[in-house]
Amino acid sequence: MTPFWISAFLDFAPDGFEPGVRFWSSVTEYDVSPPRGDDAEFATLLPRDGDAFLRVQRRGAGGDRVHLDLHVPDPRAAADRAAGLGATVVADHGYVVLLSPGGFTFCFVDHAAATRPRPSTWPGGHSSLVDQVCLDVPASSYERESEFWRDLTGWEERRSAVSTDFHSLLRPEGHPLRLLLQRLGEQDGEVRAHLDWATTDRAAETARHVRSGASVLDTREHWTVLADPNGRAYCLTDREPATGLLG
Repeated sequence: MTPFWISAFLDFAPDGFEPGVRFWSSVTEYDVSPPRGDDAEFATLLPRDGDAFLRVQRRGAGGDRVHLDLHVPDPRAAADRAAGLGATVVADHGYVVLLSPGGFTFCFVDHAAATRPRPSTWPGGHSSLVDQVCLDVPASSYERESEFWRDLTGWEERRSAVSTDFHSLLRPEGHPLRLLLQRLGEQDGEVRAHLDWATTDRAAETARHVRSGASVLDTREHWTVLADPNGRAYCLTDREPATGLLG
């Protein structure tokens, strides 16, 4: 069951929720919805146009992480199919929580969404958008995890021109988020994820994020690694925001 939408959840450690949400709301310039959930633990970052695709959660315990929501017409049927592909069903709350073969948390939900937000244009004229979730996969799990996400989404694979340790799944037209899989240097461990931005001017975008409270961790040929005020790593890339491709 191919998802019709994918949302990324920024999950925060309990004491990092408020400052973390303030940073991500500031740097995207997306408003924060009223809280929801039994303990007001969920909220949505609301883009200025299009449908929401970034959401936040205060965890009851544990550190910061990213998880995915895959939007489908029938979450239970999708979960059963995912289990046949190697996923583990953790809980069914109407939305279904699962683990990928490599231990990455994702959910099937049925919330409606259809319109991808446009990139934001900033003072000085450059533009940017959160447009990719990178799954960081230990080497021993890479082939199995790659096959799982390809088969689960039904999206076509695209090999990277930058490194043999990367490949992406081509999102259908109108979807908000690409999926990139990165083979890590470490052999074992659980799969985790980080967010990537596409921008037309990486230097200007880096300066904008630093003014909002981010720190630069590393600079590479095609991307810059930053950390938000809680220490959560994410990347700014030279990819074109509208297409997601390197110019």
